[in-house]
Amino acid sequence: MPLGHLGINVPDLTAARAYYDVVMPAVDYQPFFATEEQFSYQPVDGTSGAMVFFYRTAEPRVHSPTATGVQHLAFTLSTREAVQAVRDLVAGLGSVVVHEPQEFPQYHAGYYATFWQDPFGLVLEAVCHQA
Repeated sequence: MPLGHLGINVPDLTAARAYYDVVMPAVDYQPFFATEEQFSYQPVDGTSGAMVFFYRTAEPRVHSPTATGVQHLAFTLSTREAVQAVRDLVAGLGSVVVHEPQEFPQYHAGYYATFWQDPFGLVLEAVCHQA
């Protein structure tokens, strides 16, 4: 059974929505629904993939990929050019790029990805599995 959805807590729902409304279309996600307490995205055009929900956290703290919890989220893209475009977009938004687009042969041949942090420290990845 595939993963249905992920729920992510953020300290500032308004800032998170402003950021993710720009980033999610670049990783092939579109808005699903939004209320005052949450907002969400789903894969474009009914393609497979988990929906992503964002909620206001009750206990704000800086996210750490080395602490217990989510280490990072990866979004699969169809081309290396799309991975580069995401890197350029998030860098333009002021995100910290953790790893520039490059091959990661330790995962498998053709694994090409970039990693960055969202405004709250959550590490995100855009990856293409094509050589």
